[in-house]
Amino acid sequence: MEAGGLADSLLSGACVLFTLGMFSTGLSDLKHMRMTRSVDSVQFLPFLTTDVNNLSWLSYGALKGSWTLIVVNAVGAVLQTLYILVYLHYCHRKRAVLLQTTTLLGVLVLGFAYFWLLVPDPEMRLQHLGLFCSVFTISMYLSPLADLAKIIHTKSTQRLSFSLAMATLLTSASWTFYGFRLRDPYIVVPNLPGILTSVIRFWLFWKYSTGTRQELSASTNLREFT
Repeated sequence: MEAGGLADSLLSGACVLFTLGMFSTGLSDLKHMRMTRSVDSVQFLPFLTTDVNNLSWLSYGALKGSWTLIVVNAVGAVLQTLYILVYLHYCHRKRAVLLQTTTLLGVLVLGFAYFWLLVPDPEMRLQHLGLFCSVFTISMYLSPLADLAKIIHTKSTQRLSFSLAMATLLTSASWTFYGFRLRDPYIVVPNLPGILTSVIRFWLFWKYSTGTRQELSASTNLREFT
C-alpha cells in the first residue's frame, strides 16, 4: 500500500473511532434515564439536532460515495434515535418533545425534497447539500456558547463534561484533516468551530476547576455535618 493510501486509511479510521466515541458519550445519559426513570438534568435538543445532523451527513456521504461518512453517520443516527426514544419513554412532557421532533424532521424532509427533486444536477446537488450540512454543523458546535457564558458568570465548570470536550476536539481535528486530504471545504469548515469551542472548554477547566473543587468539597462537608 502506498504511503498516501495508508495515511488516508489511518485518518479515515481515526475519524470513525473518535466520532463514535463522541456519539457514545450519550450512553451515560441513557444509563441515567434508565436508572432514575426520569429525564431530569438530561437535555433533549442535543439528541435531536445530532440525529438530524447525522441523517444530513449520511445523505451527503452517500451522494459523495464516502464510506467513512456513511458508516459514521449511520451508526450515529441509530444511537441518537435510541437516545430520543428512551427520552420520550421517560419524559412527562411528551407533546412538547414530539412537537420539536416533528418540526425538525419536517424541515429535514423539505430539505431533502428540495435537493433531490428540484436540483437535478448531481454536482450542484452535492454542493447545496454540503452547504446545508456545513451550516447545520456549525450551528451545533456554536450552540453551547450560551452555556459557556453561564460558566464564566458562575465561575464553575460543573456544567462541563471533560470527556465530551476531549472527544469533540479529537473528532473535529480528525475530520478537519480528513477534509483537507479530500480537498472538501464542506467537511473542513464546519469542524473548525468544534476545535475552537473545545479549546475554550479546556481553558475554562483550567481557569475555574479550582473553584469547582472547592464548591464540591464545601458541599460534601456540609452533608457530612448535617
